[in-house]
Amino acid sequence: MGTQKPWFELRRSSIQGKGAFALRDIPKDTRVIEYTGERISAEEASARYDDSRAKRHHTFLFELGDERCIDAKRIGNDARYINHSCEPNCEALQEGNRIFIYARKQIPAGAELTYDYQYVIDGPLDAETRALYACKCGTRKCRGTIAVARPRKKLAKPAKRSNAKSSKTAKTTRSKRTASR
Repeated sequence: MGTQKPWFELRRSSIQGKGAFALRDIPKDTRVIEYTGERISAEEASARYDDSRAKRHHTFLFELGDERCIDAKRIGNDARYINHSCEPNCEALQEGNRIFIYARKQIPAGAELTYDYQYVIDGPLDAETRALYACKCGTRKCRGTIAVARPRKKLAKPAKRSNAKSSKTAKTTRSKRTASR
C-alpha cells in the first residue's frame, strides 16, 4: 500500500502564526487529517492552560466530551496548525474517541484550511473574555471571538395542559425560539 500524499502544507498565515494551506483541490466531505496528541484529563488541561493568567489565549486542546482532552502541544501532528474561522471550510468531527478534520465544501488549492473552534468557556462572553479569545479570521461573518458560552442545561418541560389555547401558545413560542437562532 502506497503512502497518501498530504492534502496541505504549513505556511505563514494572516490569521495566526502557521496555517494549513491546500496543496491541491480538496473535495467536499474529504477526511483531511486526524487531530492527534496526548490524551489528558480535563483537570490536567486546566492546570496546563490557565487562561486567567494569560494575556492572550493559545492552546492546542480538543475536548472529547468525557472529561478527557487531546493536547497536541507536545506530541501533536500538523492538524494543530489549522486555524479558526467564523466561516470555516472544514469541520472537526468526533468518531469514537478520535477527532478528524473534514472538508465542509470543495476547497481550492492554495486556500487556508479552517474550522470553527467553538472554544467552550464557563461564564459570560463579556468584553474581557472576547478580548482574551479574540478572533482574527477577518471574514464577513466574524463574531469577534473563538469562544462560545457553555450551553446551559435545559429545564424540564412543563406537563401538557388539556387547554387548546395553552398548547397553541407553547407551539408558537417554540417556533419563535427556533427561528431566532
